[in-house]
Amino acid sequence: MAWTGYQLFLAGLLVGTGSINTLATKWADKAVVPGSPHGRLRNGTSTLTPHPFSHPFLQALGMFFGEFTCLLMFKLLLWFYNRRAGDPSDEAMMPNILKGNRSFNPLIFLPPALCDMIGTTVMYVGLNLTYASSAQMFRGAVIIFTGLFSMLLLRRRLVCFQWIGIVIVLAGLTIIGCADMFFGNNRYVGNEPNTAGVITGDFLIIAAQVIVATQMVLEEKFLLGNNVPPMQAVGWEGFFGMICLGLLLVPFYFVYVDGAPIEDTVDGLYQIYNSRQVAIGYFGTVTSISFFNFAGVSVTKELSATTRTVLDSVRIIVIWVFSLAVQWQDFTVLTLGGFAVLLTGMMLYNNVLIMPFLVSRGCVANPAASDTDDDRRVLANEES
Repeated sequence: MAWTGYQLFLAGLLVGTGSINTLATKWADKAVVPGSPHGRLRNGTSTLTPHPFSHPFLQALGMFFGEFTCLLMFKLLLWFYNRRAGDPSDEAMMPNILKGNRSFNPLIFLPPALCDMIGTTVMYVGLNLTYASSAQMFRGAVIIFTGLFSMLLLRRRLVCFQWIGIVIVLAGLTIIGCADMFFGNNRYVGNEPNTAGVITGDFLIIAAQVIVATQMVLEEKFLLGNNVPPMQAVGWEGFFGMICLGLLLVPFYFVYVDGAPIEDTVDGLYQIYNSRQVAIGYFGTVTSISFFNFAGVSVTKELSATTRTVLDSVRIIVIWVFSLAVQWQDFTVLTLGGFAVLLTGMMLYNNVLIMPFLVSRGCVANPAASDTDDDRRVLANEES
């Protein structure tokens, strides 16, 4: 069945805003601008000296604010619907994006929000060190950890093709890591090649996926049973993440490591003010994350969870091609091969390759009844 214009718009919005989210963050990271006139860098020089915008905690705070706007958007849509509807209590007539239980304890979102806070911050540190495309590809490692944690904590059984998908994903990640190891010396810090920095960034991205997988399992275990509207779930996680991280920024400013604060928020704000590039990159991330979450929820509801998986793969291609076009990294056949292997594994795990083929050949019945459960699991995982 052909897609409607609205569905095409949602697909484009998902790919576009998801790509902007990563690229805008990386663009801000690449800026070298003066900051606060009162601080010190870890090398002892004044923060007024031009230096890279390296503020992962401040960037994570902006991401959480972007997620929080989903809650504001949800409340606005609900208010608008209640004004227009003849019978606001008739949920059958309510738009899909608003359907669900709205009577729940918001504190159930606190544990996954804390996981989101830790995972996002670690990912921003990793993104600052490695390539934007590599960071996006290595986020595919979440499939491995989610599958394992689902078995341990949710007692879910993985079928054969999912295990094959996990093995192929692992192989793809290994190939991409080798590409960064052997060809990562085109990233320079000063005049010295910094392959070690690229590899460290890759490992941080993978480590963050352990936390993200924990977040996904917690969401499925505690949130889906409450049937919370997805946009509301994203918004409440953003709210708790914003509050918790905002409070942590205070001691982080006063606790020094190697002669500099853990997070010099004041310096970061000065850099945002002093540089149009940093400001556009930072607020571009904040804005795009809100629309990205909205598009993700809508695509899953309007189309399917597997469609969203395919569109996420398209997002990786967009980020990689853009990084090559602006010479943020060099083209390597090894990276291309690793991405192809990774994509194959992701498609296998998410039931995009095998089952549609078997259904089209009449070998098995169409598993439409199980799509709802898959979709609900995806709805619970709105990424940054």
